[in-house]
Amino acid sequence: MDELRELYQQVILDHNRNPKNFHELPHANRHSEGYNPLCGDRVKIYLDIEDDVIRDVAFQGAGCAISKASASVMTTLVKGKTVKEAVALFHKFQKMITSDTREPVEMEELDKMAVFSGVREFPSRIKCAALAWHTLKAALQNQEEQVSTE
Repeated sequence: MDELRELYQQVILDHNRNPKNFHELPHANRHSEGYNPLCGDRVKIYLDIEDDVIRDVAFQGAGCAISKASASVMTTLVKGKTVKEAVALFHKFQKMITSDTREPVEMEELDKMAVFSGVREFPSRIKCAALAWHTLKAALQNQEEQVSTE
């Protein structure tokens, strides 16, 4: 299990150093901003949705490694998905990071999200991992107000 945890940490560090879809999206037709006052993470999610499908997604922002990596992984997972599928992924991610640490995690079902399963052992970091996902959900629902983890 220690080898798996180390691998997950390396994936998070890699997504932090080399985030996917980390840029502005000029043709976005939806966007939302999120803020985690606990540690200062900020993220802006850009979506280009056409015919209920996320054609393109990007993010910008600054924050801790977990926050940035979570946004990076999230964008790779939701691109090409329907709005309904993206909302389902949000709920799956939320359930995973807030579940009891004694509950087993279905790694295969979670796909790339599984790298964040260890976050649930550190309650203060859950909001870091969740920020981009909550901001995505707000953008999907076309909410204008800033998302806060508080």
